[in-house]
Amino acid sequence: MPTPTKGPRLGGSPAHERLMLANLATALFQHGKIQTTETKAKRLRPLAEQLITKAKRGDLAARRRVLAVVRDKDVVYALFDQIAPRYANRNGGYTRIVKTGPRKGDAAPMAIIELVEELAVAAPAKSTRKATARKAAQQDKVEALAPEEQPPSSAAEAAAADQDAEAPESVSGDTAAAREDADEADTSKS
Repeated sequence: MPTPTKGPRLGGSPAHERLMLANLATALFQHGKIQTTETKAKRLRPLAEQLITKAKRGDLAARRRVLAVVRDKDVVYALFDQIAPRYANRNGGYTRIVKTGPRKGDAAPMAIIELVEELAVAAPAKSTRKATARKAAQQDKVEALAPEEQPPSSAAEAAAADQDAEAPESVSGDTAAAREDADEADTSKS
């Protein structure tokens, strides 16, 4: 078994370590911050930053590389469409590790690893502003394209306008008057 370059292995085998780090990265991108041991947080930081850098590229090859590590498609979507655009002007340092006290059961040193900018604060504010602006622009277009119609000034004019309309035709081409004549003829035969 090859010796890892960054300290002792977290699990029993390379595959177990790789899967453990992938699960930690998935949880980090899903929740914005997670609490784990200091060792795991220090091993997770370079992987998470590489994934964010790939997500900033945004092309199909980068998406496939990220999907090879993070198996949850919803988390990959959030990474590419919500998390990566926030770091467009930043060249690294997307995560922060804050050390907390020892764990109660075995006194293992614990830490919180989190994304530098908050997830919940940045995303909804932009989408609501854009949505309202988009709705207002759509309403302006509809008003500009709609012909100006004047409502009839009296009930007599409204009734005259309804009488001028043609009787509806059925699919076979019969008019309403022709259907009434046929119904009267059927009732008189019986």
